[in-house]
Amino acid sequence: MKATVFIKPGKVEIQEVDKPTIQNSTDAIIKVVRASVCGSDLWWFRGINDMPANSLVGHEAIGIVDEIGEDVHSVKVGDFVIAPFTHGCGHCAACLAGFDGNCLNQKEMGSSGYQAEYLRFRSADWALVKVPGQPSDYSDDQLNSFVALADVMATGYHAAVSAEVSEGDTVVVMGDGAVGLSGVIAAKLLGAKRIIAMSRHEDRQKLAREFGATDIIAERGDEAVAKVMALTGDGADAVLECVGTEQSVDTAVKVGRPGAVVGRVGVPQKETMNTNNLFWKNIGLRGGIASVTTYDKATLLKAVLDGKINPGKVFTQQFKLDDVQKAYDAMDQRKAIKSLLIVNE
Repeated sequence: MKATVFIKPGKVEIQEVDKPTIQNSTDAIIKVVRASVCGSDLWWFRGINDMPANSLVGHEAIGIVDEIGEDVHSVKVGDFVIAPFTHGCGHCAACLAGFDGNCLNQKEMGSSGYQAEYLRFRSADWALVKVPGQPSDYSDDQLNSFVALADVMATGYHAAVSAEVSEGDTVVVMGDGAVGLSGVIAAKLLGAKRIIAMSRHEDRQKLAREFGATDIIAERGDEAVAKVMALTGDGADAVLECVGTEQSVDTAVKVGRPGAVVGRVGVPQKETMNTNNLFWKNIGLRGGIASVTTYDKATLLKAVLDGKINPGKVFTQQFKLDDVQKAYDAMDQRKAIKSLLIVNE
Protein backbone atom coordinates (compact mmCIF):
# COMPACT_ATOMS: atom_id res chain seq x y z
CA MET A 1 0.00 0.00 0.00
CA LYS A 2 1.01 3.66 -0.31
CA ALA A 3 2.00 5.47 2.88
CA THR A 4 3.63 8.77 3.83
CA VAL A 5 7.13 8.30 5.21
CA PHE A 6 9.28 10.89 6.99
CA ILE A 7 12.69 11.08 5.35
CA LYS A 8 14.33 14.11 6.98
CA PRO A 9 13.28 17.61 8.10
CA GLY A 10 11.52 19.25 5.19
CA LYS A 11 11.02 16.01 3.26
CA VAL A 12 8.31 13.34 3.24
CA GLU A 13 7.57 10.90 0.45
CA ILE A 14 5.13 8.20 -0.58
CA GLN A 15 6.50 4.68 -0.35
CA GLU A 16 5.09 1.22 -0.86
CA VAL A 17 4.87 -0.52 2.52
CA ASP A 18 3.12 -3.58 3.87
CA LYS A 19 -0.55 -3.20 4.64
CA PRO A 20 -1.06 -3.22 8.44
CA THR A 21 -2.50 -6.32 10.07
CA ILE A 22 -4.52 -7.08 13.18
CA GLN A 23 -2.07 -7.47 16.07
CA ASN A 24 -4.45 -7.40 19.03
CA SER A 25 -8.04 -8.57 19.41
CA THR A 26 -9.17 -4.95 19.91
CA ASP A 27 -7.61 -3.70 16.65
CA ALA A 28 -9.31 -2.68 13.43
CA ILE A 29 -7.85 -2.02 10.00
CA ILE A 30 -9.28 1.11 8.38
CA LYS A 31 -9.28 1.87 4.66
CA VAL A 32 -8.55 5.58 4.67
CA VAL A 33 -10.87 7.83 2.67
CA ARG A 34 -9.46 11.22 3.68
CA ALA A 35 -6.61 12.27 5.95
CA SER A 36 -4.88 15.55 6.74
CA VAL A 37 -1.72 17.31 7.83
CA CYS A 38 -1.78 18.65 11.39
CA GLY A 39 0.00 21.72 12.68
CA SER A 40 1.81 19.46 15.16
CA ASP A 41 3.22 17.50 12.19
CA LEU A 42 5.13 20.64 11.27
CA TRP A 43 7.21 20.36 14.43
CA TRP A 44 9.17 17.35 13.21
CA PHE A 45 8.83 18.45 9.56
CA ARG A 46 10.72 21.63 10.55
CA GLY A 47 13.20 19.71 12.68
CA ILE A 48 11.99 21.21 15.96
CA ASN A 49 11.09 17.78 17.38
CA ASP A 50 12.97 14.57 16.67
CA MET A 51 11.33 12.01 14.41
CA PRO A 52 13.12 8.81 13.40
CA ALA A 53 13.78 8.59 9.68
CA ASN A 54 11.47 6.22 7.78
CA SER A 55 8.61 6.67 10.28
CA LEU A 56 5.03 6.45 9.04
CA VAL A 57 3.25 9.70 9.86
CA GLY A 58 -0.17 11.33 10.24
CA HIS A 59 -2.84 11.04 12.93
CA GLU A 60 -6.13 12.39 11.50
CA ALA A 61 -8.38 10.40 9.17
CA ILE A 62 -11.79 9.07 8.24
CA GLY A 63 -12.36 5.76 6.51
CA ILE A 64 -14.12 2.43 6.12
CA VAL A 65 -13.63 -0.50 8.50
CA ASP A 66 -11.77 -3.15 6.49
CA GLU A 67 -11.11 -5.77 9.17
CA ILE A 68 -11.76 -6.16 12.91
CA GLY A 69 -10.30 -8.13 15.79
CA GLU A 70 -12.42 -10.69 17.65
CA ASP A 71 -13.11 -8.32 20.56
CA VAL A 72 -14.45 -5.49 18.40
CA HIS A 73 -18.25 -5.48 18.47
CA SER A 74 -19.41 -1.85 18.21
CA VAL A 75 -18.38 -1.51 14.56
CA LYS A 76 -18.35 -3.99 11.69
CA VAL A 77 -16.60 -4.35 8.38
CA GLY A 78 -17.96 -1.74 5.96
CA ASP A 79 -18.85 0.87 8.59
CA PHE A 80 -17.89 4.50 7.98
CA VAL A 81 -15.85 5.87 10.88
CA ILE A 82 -13.85 8.78 12.23
CA ALA A 83 -10.45 7.59 13.47
CA PRO A 84 -9.40 9.79 16.43
CA PHE A 85 -5.73 10.04 17.30
CA THR A 86 -6.43 9.13 20.93
CA HIS A 87 -7.31 5.37 20.88
CA GLY A 88 -9.09 5.41 24.28
CA CYS A 89 -10.20 2.08 25.77
CA GLY A 90 -13.45 3.46 27.21
CA HIS A 91 -13.27 1.70 30.57
CA CYS A 92 -10.17 2.90 32.49
CA ALA A 93 -10.40 5.66 35.10
CA ALA A 94 -9.27 8.32 32.63
CA CYS A 95 -11.74 7.35 29.90
CA LEU A 96 -14.62 7.01 32.35
CA ALA A 97 -13.84 10.50 33.67
CA GLY A 98 -13.99 11.87 30.12
CA PHE A 99 -10.24 12.08 29.46
CA ASP A 100 -9.71 9.45 26.80
CA GLY A 101 -6.71 11.41 25.52
CA ASN A 102 -4.98 10.14 28.67
CA CYS A 103 -6.21 6.54 28.45
CA LEU A 104 -4.40 4.43 31.04
CA ASN A 105 -4.53 1.22 29.00
CA GLN A 106 -2.51 2.33 26.01
CA LYS A 107 0.27 -0.21 25.61
CA GLU A 108 1.65 1.63 22.59
CA MET A 109 2.51 5.29 22.76
CA GLY A 110 1.61 7.74 20.04
CA SER A 111 -0.53 7.53 16.97
CA SER A 112 0.79 7.51 13.41
CA GLY A 113 0.46 6.13 9.95
CA TYR A 114 -2.86 7.80 9.08
CA GLN A 115 -1.52 9.45 5.91
CA ALA A 116 -1.73 6.13 4.09
CA GLU A 117 -4.17 3.90 2.23
CA TYR A 118 -4.75 1.79 5.35
CA LEU A 119 -4.13 2.23 9.07
CA ARG A 120 -4.18 0.00 12.12
CA PHE A 121 -6.45 1.43 14.81
CA ARG A 122 -6.14 0.34 18.44
CA SER A 123 -9.00 0.09 20.98
CA ALA A 124 -11.39 0.08 18.04
CA ASP A 125 -14.41 -1.21 19.96
CA TRP A 126 -14.84 2.06 21.85
CA ALA A 127 -12.57 4.70 20.34
CA LEU A 128 -13.77 4.64 16.73
CA VAL A 129 -16.62 7.06 16.07
CA LYS A 130 -19.22 5.56 13.76
CA VAL A 131 -20.76 7.91 11.19
CA PRO A 132 -24.22 6.99 9.83
CA GLY A 133 -24.28 5.73 6.26
CA GLN A 134 -21.38 5.87 3.84
CA PRO A 135 -19.05 8.61 2.55
CA SER A 136 -21.11 8.86 -0.64
CA ASP A 137 -24.06 10.05 1.45
CA TYR A 138 -22.26 13.28 2.38
CA SER A 139 -21.04 16.47 0.72
CA ASP A 140 -17.35 17.36 0.48
CA ASP A 141 -17.87 19.96 3.21
CA GLN A 142 -19.32 17.37 5.58
CA LEU A 143 -16.56 14.86 4.85
CA ASN A 144 -13.98 17.54 5.57
CA SER A 145 -15.70 18.33 8.86
CA PHE A 146 -15.58 14.66 9.84
CA VAL A 147 -11.81 14.74 9.26
CA ALA A 148 -11.60 17.78 11.54
CA LEU A 149 -13.38 15.75 14.23
CA ALA A 150 -10.44 13.31 14.31
CA ASP A 151 -8.35 15.96 16.07
CA VAL A 152 -8.46 19.74 15.59
CA MET A 153 -12.16 20.39 16.23
CA ALA A 154 -12.11 18.19 19.32
CA THR A 155 -8.89 19.86 20.47
CA GLY A 156 -10.39 23.34 20.09
CA TYR A 157 -13.47 22.13 21.95
CA HIS A 158 -11.24 20.71 24.70
CA ALA A 159 -9.72 24.17 25.13
CA ALA A 160 -13.18 25.70 25.53
CA VAL A 161 -14.44 23.02 27.93
CA SER A 162 -11.23 23.19 29.97
CA ALA A 163 -11.61 26.98 30.19
CA GLU A 164 -15.20 26.46 31.41
CA VAL A 165 -16.71 28.63 28.68
CA SER A 166 -20.38 29.24 29.44
CA GLU A 167 -23.38 31.23 28.20
CA GLY A 168 -22.67 34.94 27.86
CA ASP A 169 -18.91 34.74 28.43
CA THR A 170 -16.23 36.89 26.88
CA VAL A 171 -13.56 34.58 25.47
CA VAL A 172 -10.08 35.23 24.06
CA VAL A 173 -8.68 32.67 21.61
CA MET A 174 -4.90 32.59 21.31
CA GLY A 175 -3.85 31.24 17.91
CA ASP A 176 -5.33 31.35 14.42
CA GLY A 177 -4.32 27.91 13.17
CA ALA A 178 -6.85 25.14 12.68
CA VAL A 179 -7.07 24.45 16.42
CA GLY A 180 -7.51 28.12 17.33
CA LEU A 181 -10.18 28.54 14.66
CA SER A 182 -11.89 25.41 15.99
CA GLY A 183 -11.70 27.02 19.43
CA VAL A 184 -13.71 29.95 18.06
CA ILE A 185 -16.35 27.48 16.84
CA ALA A 186 -16.35 25.76 20.23
CA ALA A 187 -16.69 29.00 22.19
CA LYS A 188 -19.69 30.00 20.11
CA LEU A 189 -21.21 26.51 20.44
CA LEU A 190 -20.94 26.80 24.23
CA GLY A 191 -22.70 30.16 24.25
CA ALA A 192 -19.94 32.78 24.42
CA LYS A 193 -21.28 36.27 23.72
CA ARG A 194 -17.99 37.92 22.78
CA ILE A 195 -15.12 36.04 21.12
CA ILE A 196 -11.82 37.86 20.63
CA ALA A 197 -9.54 36.09 18.14
CA MET A 198 -5.82 36.87 18.25
CA SER A 199 -4.78 36.72 14.59
CA ARG A 200 -2.30 38.47 12.32
CA HIS A 201 -3.31 36.88 9.01
CA GLU A 202 -6.14 38.23 6.87
CA ASP A 203 -7.40 34.87 5.58
CA ARG A 204 -7.55 33.47 9.10
CA GLN A 205 -9.17 36.60 10.47
CA LYS A 206 -11.90 36.27 7.86
CA LEU A 207 -12.54 32.63 8.76
CA ALA A 208 -12.48 33.44 12.49
CA ARG A 209 -15.25 36.00 11.95
CA GLU A 210 -17.22 33.48 9.89
CA PHE A 211 -16.92 31.00 12.76
CA GLY A 212 -18.18 33.54 15.32
CA ALA A 213 -15.36 35.86 16.36
CA THR A 214 -16.68 39.31 17.26
CA ASP A 215 -13.30 41.04 17.52
CA ILE A 216 -9.84 40.57 16.02
CA ILE A 217 -6.56 41.61 17.64
CA ALA A 218 -3.42 41.42 15.51
CA GLU A 219 -0.93 42.66 18.11
CA ARG A 220 1.14 40.37 20.31
CA GLY A 221 2.67 40.56 23.79
CA ASP A 222 1.96 43.61 25.94
CA GLU A 223 0.25 45.41 23.05
CA ALA A 224 -2.20 42.53 22.73
CA VAL A 225 -2.88 42.59 26.47
CA ALA A 226 -3.58 46.33 26.33
CA LYS A 227 -5.99 45.85 23.42
CA VAL A 228 -7.92 43.11 25.23
CA MET A 229 -8.20 45.26 28.34
CA ALA A 230 -9.41 48.20 26.25
CA LEU A 231 -12.14 46.01 24.77
CA THR A 232 -13.18 44.20 27.95
CA GLY A 233 -12.32 46.50 30.83
CA ASP A 234 -11.35 43.75 33.27
CA GLY A 235 -10.21 40.93 31.00
CA ALA A 236 -11.80 37.80 29.55
CA ASP A 237 -13.88 35.24 31.43
CA ALA A 238 -12.09 32.41 29.63
CA VAL A 239 -8.96 32.11 27.49
CA LEU A 240 -8.21 29.36 24.96
CA GLU A 241 -4.47 28.88 24.49
CA CYS A 242 -4.00 27.08 21.17
CA VAL A 243 -0.36 27.82 20.30
CA GLY A 244 1.97 26.49 22.99
CA THR A 245 4.72 29.13 22.84
CA GLU A 246 5.99 30.89 25.94
CA GLN A 247 4.66 34.23 24.71
CA SER A 248 1.22 32.82 23.96
CA VAL A 249 0.89 31.21 27.40
CA ASP A 250 2.13 34.39 29.11
CA THR A 251 -0.37 36.53 27.19
CA ALA A 252 -3.19 34.08 27.89
CA VAL A 253 -2.69 34.46 31.63
CA LYS A 254 -2.45 38.25 31.43
CA VAL A 255 -5.67 38.77 29.41
CA GLY A 256 -7.88 36.83 31.82
CA ARG A 257 -9.88 38.62 34.49
CA PRO A 258 -9.30 37.56 38.10
CA GLY A 259 -10.79 34.10 38.49
CA ALA A 260 -10.71 33.30 34.76
CA VAL A 261 -9.61 29.89 33.50
CA VAL A 262 -7.10 29.28 30.71
CA GLY A 263 -7.80 26.19 28.60
CA ARG A 264 -4.39 25.15 27.30
CA VAL A 265 -4.18 22.82 24.31
CA GLY A 266 -1.17 24.24 22.45
CA VAL A 267 1.54 21.59 22.78
CA PRO A 268 4.12 23.12 25.17
CA GLN A 269 7.24 24.35 23.41
CA LYS A 270 9.10 24.97 26.66
CA GLU A 271 9.47 22.67 29.65
CA THR A 272 8.86 25.36 32.27
CA MET A 273 6.52 28.30 32.73
CA ASN A 274 6.20 31.06 35.32
CA THR A 275 3.11 30.21 37.37
CA ASN A 276 3.34 33.26 39.66
CA ASN A 277 0.92 35.28 37.53
CA LEU A 278 -1.67 32.54 37.98
CA PHE A 279 -1.40 32.98 41.74
CA TRP A 280 -1.63 36.76 41.84
CA LYS A 281 -4.76 36.84 39.65
CA ASN A 282 -6.43 33.64 40.87
CA ILE A 283 -6.24 32.38 37.28
CA GLY A 284 -6.99 28.71 36.69
CA LEU A 285 -5.04 26.59 34.21
CA ARG A 286 -6.41 23.38 32.69
CA GLY A 287 -6.06 21.48 29.47
CA GLY A 288 -3.92 18.92 27.73
CA ILE A 289 -4.56 16.15 25.23
CA ALA A 290 -8.09 16.33 23.84
CA SER A 291 -10.78 13.77 24.64
CA VAL A 292 -11.63 13.18 20.98
CA THR A 293 -13.92 10.17 21.18
CA THR A 294 -15.76 11.53 24.22
CA TYR A 295 -16.48 14.90 22.60
CA ASP A 296 -17.31 13.49 19.17
CA LYS A 297 -19.83 11.02 20.54
CA ALA A 298 -21.39 13.41 23.04
CA THR A 299 -21.60 16.63 21.02
CA LEU A 300 -19.49 17.28 17.95
CA LEU A 301 -20.62 14.63 15.46
CA LYS A 302 -24.27 15.60 15.97
CA ALA A 303 -23.37 19.28 15.65
CA VAL A 304 -21.82 18.57 12.24
CA LEU A 305 -24.68 16.33 11.13
CA ASP A 306 -27.21 18.99 12.19
CA GLY A 307 -25.31 21.71 10.34
CA LYS A 308 -24.57 23.71 13.50
CA ILE A 309 -20.82 23.73 12.87
CA ASN A 310 -18.65 23.35 9.79
CA PRO A 311 -15.06 22.93 11.01
CA GLY A 312 -14.02 21.46 7.67
CA LYS A 313 -13.62 25.01 6.40
CA VAL A 314 -10.18 25.05 8.03
CA PHE A 315 -9.03 22.97 5.05
CA THR A 316 -8.10 25.65 2.56
CA GLN A 317 -6.18 23.39 0.17
CA GLN A 318 -6.53 19.74 -0.77
CA PHE A 319 -4.12 17.29 -2.35
CA LYS A 320 -3.96 13.72 -3.56
CA LEU A 321 -1.96 11.38 -1.33
CA ASP A 322 0.77 11.21 -3.99
CA ASP A 323 1.25 14.98 -3.55
CA VAL A 324 1.75 14.82 0.21
CA GLN A 325 5.03 16.79 0.02
CA LYS A 326 3.10 19.69 -1.50
CA ALA A 327 0.52 19.39 1.28
CA TYR A 328 3.24 19.79 3.92
CA ASP A 329 4.93 22.61 2.02
CA ALA A 330 1.65 24.52 1.75
CA MET A 331 1.21 24.50 5.52
CA ASP A 332 4.86 25.10 6.28
CA GLN A 333 4.83 28.16 4.02
CA ARG A 334 1.45 29.35 5.38
CA LYS A 335 -0.17 29.01 1.98
CA ALA A 336 -2.79 26.74 3.57
CA ILE A 337 -4.39 26.92 7.00
CA LYS A 338 -4.72 23.15 6.91
CA SER A 339 -4.06 20.64 4.11
CA LEU A 340 -6.53 17.89 3.26
CA LEU A 341 -5.41 14.60 1.70
CA ILE A 342 -7.72 12.71 -0.64
CA VAL A 343 -6.71 9.07 -0.24
CA ASN A 344 -9.58 6.99 -1.61
CA GLU A 345 -12.69 8.32 -3.33
